Amino acid sequence: MEKVILVGAITKKDVEIEVDEYLNELEFLTLTAGGTVIKVFKQNLNSRNSKTFLGKGKILNIKSFIDLNSIDTVIFDDELTPSQQKNLEQILNCKIVDRTNLILSIFAFRAKTAVAKIQVELAQLQYFLPRLTNLWTHLSKQKGGIGMRGPGEKEIETDRRIVRQKISLLKKKMMKIDQQMKTQRKGRDKLIRVALVGYTNAGKSTIMNLFSKSDVLAEDKLFATLDTTVRKVVIQNMPFLLSDTVGFIRKLPTQLIEAFKSTLDEVNESDLLIHVVDISNGNFQKHIKTVEKTLNEINCSGKKQILVFNKIDQYKHIEKEPDDLSPIKKENLSIKHWEETWMAKEHLNVIFISCLKNINLLDFKEKLYSLVVEIQKEKYPYQNFLY
Repeated sequence: MEKVILVGAITKKDVEIEVDEYLNELEFLTLTAGGTVIKVFKQNLNSRNSKTFLGKGKILNIKSFIDLNSIDTVIFDDELTPSQQKNLEQILNCKIVDRTNLILSIFAFRAKTAVAKIQVELAQLQYFLPRLTNLWTHLSKQKGGIGMRGPGEKEIETDRRIVRQKISLLKKKMMKIDQQMKTQRKGRDKLIRVALVGYTNAGKSTIMNLFSKSDVLAEDKLFATLDTTVRKVVIQNMPFLLSDTVGFIRKLPTQLIEAFKSTLDEVNESDLLIHVVDISNGNFQKHIKTVEKTLNEINCSGKKQILVFNKIDQYKHIEKEPDDLSPIKKENLSIKHWEETWMAKEHLNVIFISCLKNINLLDFKEKLYSLVVEIQKEKYPYQNFLY
């Protein structure tokens, strides 16, 4: 495994506790990508350095640690500009990766189907195009012949042209795939469509397997699912289509949102969203906001939803002593508190479950059934079902 150090910056706009939470998530991303985190560096800054992201002293400190510990990779919890990345590579003399590149590499590793591989490759090329040094020199060997290199044209310019051509080719392929997927979805119009959405690693695939009795990959790593899986599900007498989609994450690269448009269209065209939340994660409220923000970006924010708080068996809280007069903190709140808080909002469809421990799953199925029936009556009032 690669030896990795993580780097984060705390500016006036940032809260240190939040930056620590983001770096913890970055460590989980690094583990998913196959790296081992040796140390985490942070620096308080008025603003990020335009040349090296951090201040000169901190960079030299990191350089000393790299040399002493034979570090392979430095990962920054922000997207670096091309010039910052180039400068850092020259100073630190090791591989420099930013958050966007890390997520793209995980997607590349997780992509198994031809569609997912095309989507990820397109996102990677769009990310790397402004960062080209001699990274794509090998591609020039694929295209030779008369007239390929103009007089005085630099190798880097040839590389850029080849990458742009490849991006254009992949976009054409994606247009064909989009059209094929639209045709597939047209054939599903007669059934209500339900989509699982949520922050990555919230348990969407586990819920998919529970309802559809399928074998979708579900493991305790980020972005276990990239390809949308659609299965026909029947609860009582009501059939509907259930789809499992790619998980969202804070700072999801714009290149990925664009490349995975055809996959996310499954969410866009659904009648009901099951928003799965990992309540055992201390940042679950921020995860909810991230998912809502992403849904808004793909024009899905107004859809009917069930908010499913999963993993209640793993939720931990610290009970306050009766004579403890200190303010109540989030870690002091029990599941019962969250149930009463969220259930009090009558306009929300909320359920607290544990898929692994089979807690409240019957209630979940009944709630889902009643909502699907309600949508069925609204959308297809002329169809005869024994509700």
